[in-house]
Amino acid sequence: MKATEALLALADDHLILGQRTAEWTGRSPSLEEELAMANLGLDLVGQARGLYAHCAELEGRGRSEDDLAFLRLEHEYLNLLLVEQPNEDFAHAQVKNFMFAAFMAPYWSAAKVSVDPVVAGIAGQAEKESIHHRRYAAEWVVRLGDGTDESHARALDALDMLWPFCGELFEMCPSDEDASKQGILPDRAQLREPWMATVTAVLERATLAVPELPMHQTGGRGGRHTEHMGHLLAQLQYMQRTHPGAQW
Repeated sequence: MKATEALLALADDHLILGQRTAEWTGRSPSLEEELAMANLGLDLVGQARGLYAHCAELEGRGRSEDDLAFLRLEHEYLNLLLVEQPNEDFAHAQVKNFMFAAFMAPYWSAAKVSVDPVVAGIAGQAEKESIHHRRYAAEWVVRLGDGTDESHARALDALDMLWPFCGELFEMCPSDEDASKQGILPDRAQLREPWMATVTAVLERATLAVPELPMHQTGGRGGRHTEHMGHLLAQLQYMQRTHPGAQW
């Protein structure tokens, strides 16, 4: 059961970041970025959907992927605090997506050898998508950081605001430890150095210094969220809760 909880948390990460990324629909700075951000959001939601469907089957409680995605209470979501942070501006969105993708690309790569064939299958596709997300977001971080004084300041502000939430990427809660011991999911702690190397290289190109701030903001894996989560869920869950069981 603990391993299933780790898969559920992973699904929550992707659903919530997918929702945040989709918020750029109609707000992006150009049509090209509008389409790019929409596609990134669809990738993330697609990964979440595969994981939710697998979790629903494993837990055997008669819940569907829609139930897991739309009908849980705020404290029942186990996503990282990083992914629920609001889109202050385009720089915040790109820095957040880069930090997450820089972790998920090697994570999915390691998950391709999972003893769970469903997880291995999801990882095979998700790795390709995460590599693309990492490259796309990294290009924007460099463009903004090494751009104008205004874009540099915005990128720096985003980095300082989001950096304290990044430590949770590497936390191994009991469900993660159980999933890792069983060979279902990788050990998150072992990805800290590769993540740091990737991030440092991109920040150097972007003329941005690695923050000296502690990565101390945690709690998402225990269902303790920031004030932003409730507002996000109000939008995410609106249709399902207003029209229960509605189908297209």
